[in-house]
Amino acid sequence: MDSEDDMHDANDMESVDEDFYSDGDGYGGDAADSDADVADYDFMGNETDDSDEQAVSRTQKNYTVLKEEDIRQRQEEDMTTISTLLSISREAACILLRRYNWSVNKVHEEWFADEERVRKSAGLLEKPAVSLSRVIDVVCGICFENFLPDDITSVGCGHPFCSTCWKAYITTSINDGPGCLTLRCPDPSCDVAIGQDKIDKLTSGEDKKKYYRYLLRSYIEDSRKTKWCPAPGCDSAIEYDLGSGSYDVTCCCSFSFCWNCTEEAHRPVDCDTVSKWILKNSAESENMNWILANSKPCPKCKRPIEKNQGCMHMTCTPPCKFEFCWLCLGAWSDHGERTGGFYACNRYESAKQEGVYDESERRREMAKNSLERYTHYYERWATNQSSRQKAMADLHQMQTVHLEKLSEKQSQPESQLKFIIDSWQQIVECRRVLKWTYAYGYYLPEHEKAKRQFFEYVQGEAEAGLERLHQCAEKELQTYLNATGPSKDFNDFRTKLAGLTSVTRNYFENLVRALENGLADVDSQGACSKAPSSKNTTGSSKGKGGGRGKNSTKT
Repeated sequence: MDSEDDMHDANDMESVDEDFYSDGDGYGGDAADSDADVADYDFMGNETDDSDEQAVSRTQKNYTVLKEEDIRQRQEEDMTTISTLLSISREAACILLRRYNWSVNKVHEEWFADEERVRKSAGLLEKPAVSLSRVIDVVCGICFENFLPDDITSVGCGHPFCSTCWKAYITTSINDGPGCLTLRCPDPSCDVAIGQDKIDKLTSGEDKKKYYRYLLRSYIEDSRKTKWCPAPGCDSAIEYDLGSGSYDVTCCCSFSFCWNCTEEAHRPVDCDTVSKWILKNSAESENMNWILANSKPCPKCKRPIEKNQGCMHMTCTPPCKFEFCWLCLGAWSDHGERTGGFYACNRYESAKQEGVYDESERRREMAKNSLERYTHYYERWATNQSSRQKAMADLHQMQTVHLEKLSEKQSQPESQLKFIIDSWQQIVECRRVLKWTYAYGYYLPEHEKAKRQFFEYVQGEAEAGLERLHQCAEKELQTYLNATGPSKDFNDFRTKLAGLTSVTRNYFENLVRALENGLADVDSQGACSKAPSSKNTTGSSKGKGGGRGKNSTKT
């Protein structure tokens, strides 16, 4: 929005029209009670005393995005620093930095604490051991052929090898992977390191590119403070300020991920929960649950069989081909008039009454309940993921196509339409948060009924509010995109969309903080000192939002 007046207009409009999170027709229950109770927990979208601090915190980043040229520049600067400080060559400085994971401070501390020990561990000689310039004939230590001194190379330790064997040794090491960065003299008894000067002299083309690619990647992969962006095709890295709070970072490619576990950004869910959820989505456990819930083992070969037709007469697949009854699992040849008719089975009912099938039925019922519960959460998790992807596509379309078109039709500069981009960015972020609240809800302990009840309420409120913002940005905006000229009520739309964006942002930020805090303000008796009252959380809410809050999960 362009002014504070717009914000006040947005708040006034929301309170008069359909109060975003507290009106009876909107998302709360009784308006007065909801305003009083929900506001205590700061789940309202109205401006709060610390709104300026929240706005500042949103703009402050605790990380730096590093592109490939930035990484290379930092490497060069670090090598120059060490070379100047210790009065050694740049090649030796690079070896030392690799030895101490590119930590300039660590190299400085260790070098001045015990230079001799550092040189020995890194494979650096203080001066060449022997010169071959006066030798007439030299034997290569690998192929054992005789060569002139000009055809022999060593790394200062004096062990002679011909250029052909050197090239083969280095090429093989480079093709084997990043281990080539710690290459030592080919002599088994020697630990002298091979520097960049030898790599430059003895390799060319693809081998040299590979080596320097490994060297570049080592700067990121060896450091505790940097990680590569996991987005496919992205070559950027993130430098994170350790101990600075949230792990959520966004690369220059627009991909947001958790710096700690490198999965996609997943606040308010912790990394352990995300790991369990992803494993569960890909594991065989749910397949086994489905098999247990929807099939029975063949009485003869024990293979699971799904009943896909109406009658109880089952025939196992070849080579077994055993025919049996689906209900009692007895041989089909035993069925007839004695079982209540050829296609009936009263022996199952009588056996069930005697308790014969109690355990198997109980296990099957448990498997069905578990599968239904998982399916409920997974479907909503996946639905919000697909909605987020669609919103990201719509955001890109808005930035590249529609914004210019809207600017022309409404006779307003694109800088005045930034509120639309802000709203779509907020929708994308809120879809992500809402998606992960379903993983949070799945692992929320069943016995903590007060927390579960409150969680379902605020999750329902968040979902309803987000739907309202999404509909405004998606459907109502279309009217102005299709207009033939400037619309008189476009400024009213601006105020409404900006207000919805602000309210939704504040609500979701407070929702994330509450869930990350483990809903600590909800006590064991079902009361919440800083939350909606029990009247609101147990179903007295009116309208679609209250209903969604109440029924947002199955148990």
